[in-house]
Amino acid sequence: MSAEHYDIIIIGAGLSGIGTACRIARQHPGKTLAILERRDRMGGTWDLFRYPGIRSDSDMASFGYNFKPWYSDTVLAKGPDIRKYVVDTAKEFGLYDKVKFGLRLDTANWSGTDQQWTVSALHEPSGETRSFTCNFLVNCAGYYSFDHGYRPHFDGEDTFKGAIIHPQQWPENLDYTGKKVVVIGSGATAITVVPAMADKAARVTMLQRSPSYIMAMPDTDKISMLLGKLLPKRWVFLLARKRNILIQRGLYLACQRWPERARKLLIAHMHKQAPNIDIRHFTPDYMPWDQRLCAAPDGDFFDSLNSGKANIVTDHIERFDETGIVLKSGEHLDADIIVTATGLDVQLMGGLQLELDGVPVPLTQKLSYKSIMIQDVPNYGWIFGYTNAPWTLKCDIGGQYLCRLFQHMDDHGFRVATPVDHFDSWTDTGVLDNFAPGYIKRAIERMPRQGKAPPWEVTMHYGKDKKMLVEDPVDDGILAFQTASKASSSADKDPWAATA
Repeated sequence: MSAEHYDIIIIGAGLSGIGTACRIARQHPGKTLAILERRDRMGGTWDLFRYPGIRSDSDMASFGYNFKPWYSDTVLAKGPDIRKYVVDTAKEFGLYDKVKFGLRLDTANWSGTDQQWTVSALHEPSGETRSFTCNFLVNCAGYYSFDHGYRPHFDGEDTFKGAIIHPQQWPENLDYTGKKVVVIGSGATAITVVPAMADKAARVTMLQRSPSYIMAMPDTDKISMLLGKLLPKRWVFLLARKRNILIQRGLYLACQRWPERARKLLIAHMHKQAPNIDIRHFTPDYMPWDQRLCAAPDGDFFDSLNSGKANIVTDHIERFDETGIVLKSGEHLDADIIVTATGLDVQLMGGLQLELDGVPVPLTQKLSYKSIMIQDVPNYGWIFGYTNAPWTLKCDIGGQYLCRLFQHMDDHGFRVATPVDHFDSWTDTGVLDNFAPGYIKRAIERMPRQGKAPPWEVTMHYGKDKKMLVEDPVDDGILAFQTASKASSSADKDPWAATA
């Protein structure tokens, strides 16, 4: 079977992939585009995860697309609503039919002679291997494995008579009514699952090795509700988006500048929300924003503790037994269901192996360029969102940058763009070395590096990144451009035309 050719291929039909595709489709309608998706539905994370209470931990005014306003008075959206938002956006922009489902990616090989990528993928429903070629490849597949989460082995777990469930593989129609539930973990997933299960379960216990910072926040945007009575909806949305971005950025910078003061304020905030809970359960062993802050809409997590429907235990696991968990302290936690909210299994690029003329690319020996491209890898974009702000803010300005790059290449007759490190910018610092969740620490050695200074440095700073990606010249002396090679120049004068 011959390969299908497109000007641009996007990998992933989740929030990042569809957002990037919308940008490209609107600004470059003449370019052919395909979206390759591993699963049989679009939505990415928001279709995969189905655990109770699944929701965003960022407000939807800044988490959604700025070109597709999220009109709702609810601040943190539920997973099914986000999934519908992604699908509706794809249909509105004419992209739904451009998605090719059920494709497990294998390799993407760049041919220097043909100046194009060849992507090999297994079509899982049919068992066929399919090939696609493109001039530019954009990877929006996220940063973790969709096949399984991170699930450490616990001594004695085979003897446990109940169910052990990871949130990434939540059973459909699981009945936990009247059950004793233990949730292992203290991150955003645990903070969401505990109050969501507490109403039906007999009791929910959150077992943590170390506490997290949790902020109770209003789940209704009363300011926007008031403004909505006076101003057009679009204006209200834009004001909310700008306001929330500034608040998030200000909070992050304040925590970085005054970490001890921020730590005391956040611990005091948590203790005030649940004053009868021992404060040691609210005293993390790291500084604010070394990991993401957890959000509790309308303080639901704290309400579940105050009501007695849920509780916290801070300890280490000794082993599982038939009826629950034995802790290092000797305490026993009875359980019918154990939820292992133990994190993600990091997998970059959707597991895709990049090759240049058949030679594998050692990503751990390459720098990230503007957090959008990879050193020495031609015509390849990598959309990776923020860890200290709504993920999609970076995706949106990354998509704008790619559109500017495509326009620059078209205007000057270039076919290839490659980031080249001319000034020895190498450091041994990974792209997320300053971000400390366990799932990231476990994968540091699998990640590309970052350089000493921009554009090789990863700033996680929306203002700086927006200037660099949306305003600064595309031709910065670091991107190396090529016109069509002799092998492809006879096909067409259009630098994006398919080679013969």
